[in-house]
Amino acid sequence: MSSMPGTVLLSGIVGSTAYGLAHAGSDIDRLGLFAAPTEGFHGLHRPAESHVTTAPDRTLHEAAKWCRLALGANPTASELVWLPDDLYEVRTPLGEELIAIRRSFLSARGVRNAYLGYATQQFRKLLTRDTADRATRARAAKHARHLVRLLDQAVHLHEAGHNLVRLPDPARVRDLGERIADDPAHAERLLAAATDRLDRPGVLPDRPDERPADAWLRRVRATHWTREQGPTG
Repeated sequence: MSSMPGTVLLSGIVGSTAYGLAHAGSDIDRLGLFAAPTEGFHGLHRPAESHVTTAPDRTLHEAAKWCRLALGANPTASELVWLPDDLYEVRTPLGEELIAIRRSFLSARGVRNAYLGYATQQFRKLLTRDTADRATRARAAKHARHLVRLLDQAVHLHEAGHNLVRLPDPARVRDLGERIADDPAHAERLLAAATDRLDRPGVLPDRPDERPADAWLRRVRATHWTREQGPTG
């Protein structure tokens, strides 16, 4: 990532390692956000909003894009500010400020739509898998684990207002993943139960509060502004 224009503000290890679901062959996934130089937004072509590499597996979003994703309760992007402390690899003062306002990104509507939406996608993938093939069944079990995790996280967010990134019982999620891979009907019951709980009153506001994110982003832009030097004399 040495050629990436900008400054990484917050970065950490996400995915199966963060959830407690990693095994010996699991990849190490990294997620972060960066600030592009502010003057880059004043020209004809805006800075790239994301930088993705596969060796290592790392995704970095520009600060404004990350804020938009988090305000929409995107499950993958949002977990960056809810990681256990030991999984952060870059944690700047501006990154600390973002972690401090993480609850302002949450909303009942966003969590319900995003998490249930992603879980439903995993369910549809399950239905297209021929689990008679060993490799295909392994992928089905992976989709099932993601489905269970997303539903657990959604309910916890809705009822407790906190993103449960590190799962309290990974063995339960693995076991359910295997059972669902064999019989997707288990997933239908989980989806119905989670939907019912998310339809009840929770602790989250209906909409996120954009003001802290807007103020933070303005501080990012001010910090990363370098005045262009004109001709001398």
